[in-house]
Amino acid sequence: MTHESTAVQLASSSSNATASGGWWRDAVIYQVYVRSFADSDGDGVGDLRGVRSRLPHLARLGVDAVWLTPFYVSPQADGGYDVADYRAVDPLYGDLSDADELVRAAHALGLRVIVDVVPNHTSAQHPWFRAALAGDPEARARYLFRPGRGADGAEPPNDWESIFGGPAWTRVADGQWYLHLFAPEQPDLDWDHPEVAAEFASVLRFWLDLGVDGFRVDVAHGMVKAPGLPDIGRGAQATLIGTEPLPFFDQDGVHEIHRGWRRLLDSYEGDRIGVAEAWAPTSERLALYIRPDELHQAFNFRFLNCPWDTVAMRTVIDESLAATTSVGAPTTWVLSNHDVVRHVTRYGGGARGLARARAAALLMLALPGSAYLYQGEELGLPEVLDLPDDSRRDPAFRRGHRRQSPAEAGAGPEADGQEGLRDGCRVPIPWCGAEPPYGFGPTGSWLPQPAGWGGLTVAAQTGDPHSTLELYRAALELRRAMPGLGAPEAGTGPAAEAPYRSGMCWLPAPEGVLLFTRPGFACTLNSRPDAVELPAPGRPVLSSSPVETDGRTVRLPPDSCTWWAM
Repeated sequence: MTHESTAVQLASSSSNATASGGWWRDAVIYQVYVRSFADSDGDGVGDLRGVRSRLPHLARLGVDAVWLTPFYVSPQADGGYDVADYRAVDPLYGDLSDADELVRAAHALGLRVIVDVVPNHTSAQHPWFRAALAGDPEARARYLFRPGRGADGAEPPNDWESIFGGPAWTRVADGQWYLHLFAPEQPDLDWDHPEVAAEFASVLRFWLDLGVDGFRVDVAHGMVKAPGLPDIGRGAQATLIGTEPLPFFDQDGVHEIHRGWRRLLDSYEGDRIGVAEAWAPTSERLALYIRPDELHQAFNFRFLNCPWDTVAMRTVIDESLAATTSVGAPTTWVLSNHDVVRHVTRYGGGARGLARARAAALLMLALPGSAYLYQGEELGLPEVLDLPDDSRRDPAFRRGHRRQSPAEAGAGPEADGQEGLRDGCRVPIPWCGAEPPYGFGPTGSWLPQPAGWGGLTVAAQTGDPHSTLELYRAALELRRAMPGLGAPEAGTGPAAEAPYRSGMCWLPAPEGVLLFTRPGFACTLNSRPDAVELPAPGRPVLSSSPVETDGRTVRLPPDSCTWWAM
């Protein structure tokens, strides 16, 4: 059986509405890295008009919303995450009318639009910071300037390290130092200053008034630092993110900021949402960001970082569901994004990596809650590992270091050459044709595309029942049609045990195999390198690899996932 299966027979036009309400609870949200999606004007860089021209692809894919990475005015020191003007579109990507037309076009296709907001830091070219460098004390108070330590203040104020490598402090001409947890071109704001909060409330209203449906909050865990900015007392600090408490991340004070933003979002009609990009040491700490009076979703990086191991997968799934259900929120699932090695490569690369990636996608889409897709994963794109040095743009490359996620650290020899850098997952995606730029734009692309991607284009995969693109299309169609999929019922308190509130139940399975049911539905995942035989849990409706069944037993292929109707 191939994945063409019975999707059309079971499909319906309506999404799985939940009794608790809220479109985001079971939404599939597609991340567009704007620079690398589609180029409309031939400068080699993706732009908003390019995104708008390709929205029909997303509608046909079956996603519910699109998340756009920053397109604001920026010197592009970190791919737009260094914002100089939060209310204007960078000419590289178009203008404000292009943003307005994109939102309207998406809504006409039934797609919601989420945009990035970057509140932890600004660009060093932001008018506030330029004034701060010029000596304006009020402007300087909006950032974290401190005197240095040691003789003549020649040492940084503390031992904090930048995520991108090197110290997290840079000294200015008058001898003071400013904090930048990322690149020196990204100075951290001081959220204790009331003008910072007021400015960002105004920025959110500006884009909500334009019609966006929500915000992905960059570094949502980072806006508040521990009082006194205490030393950490050890090096390699970036490796501790998400595993241990740190004085610059996940401080309790961030939650009051998010409560204020939730009140602002709730003041608008149409279920506008906030999504936290937050790293926390435990699932319980992460769940604090999505309490009923805070943000609506938080990225579940523990699932992304999980190895290809069913014991680890089940642990992460159970703990994630338990933590989010305890606060009445949906869980989110994600396999790739613009900051990590693509999961085809993380899972081993080549045919094995692709098989595992296809299986992992079906597992993710079968779980209770909301799922995020990263552009190109529906095409089975691998990481590009051989980019020439002169084409790299990641600021971590220039600084010689970046934190590797556990997923990257365990990527194996297939990921050699990436070295924790991010350009390889940001190569522009292929749309059509046999050679670069594969329909990305009229000419070339800002990062070089591999010569062998002709068979991975949208055009090449469309209509091929064995392709990864058609697997994703079928899965999303079935996800809407089968009432047992999508979001769990909302529940709060200790009695709201995740497996029961979600209608999800684990069943006994051989070693290396996962088997769970939801109402009218079952999912099997075989992580082993060999086939496994077991009683058929129902009628197969979709599989990442062909399955053999006589109706009573099934032979699950290696590295595969199968959906069953019961």
